[in-house]
Amino acid sequence: MPPDQNPIPRERLPPAWGLADHCDEYIQYRRNRPSIELIAAQTDADSSHPVLGLERCWELRYRYPVGEVPVADSVGRVSTRHAALEGLLECMHRVHDRVEDLHDPLEIQAVLDGVTLGNFVPDGTSKVP
Repeated sequence: MPPDQNPIPRERLPPAWGLADHCDEYIQYRRNRPSIELIAAQTDADSSHPVLGLERCWELRYRYPVGEVPVADSVGRVSTRHAALEGLLECMHRVHDRVEDLHDPLEIQAVLDGVTLGNFVPDGTSKVP
């Protein structure tokens, strides 16, 4: 993807969100006030179910400061770049639509922990139909 092309078109982004960085294996969106980052990074699929034969997947994470300490956590893993982009977009819209106090890290965490990702990567404990 050319570096000047947004992975997600600007018109699909909620207000105050913008592309911070991206390459073939990493995509980062940011909201500046207050600062919240949503990241999709390609990673090893070492904990995925062996029947799937996946070697790489995309992990979605969020990061925000609490005082001077950065807090980061995983939203989940998906199997494709397209699913990662849709997951990032879902996270952005949830933060925009559901977080009343953007300075409350517990509220942000609760909203992002409730995101259900489509096209997820099952772990080794999942039952395969």
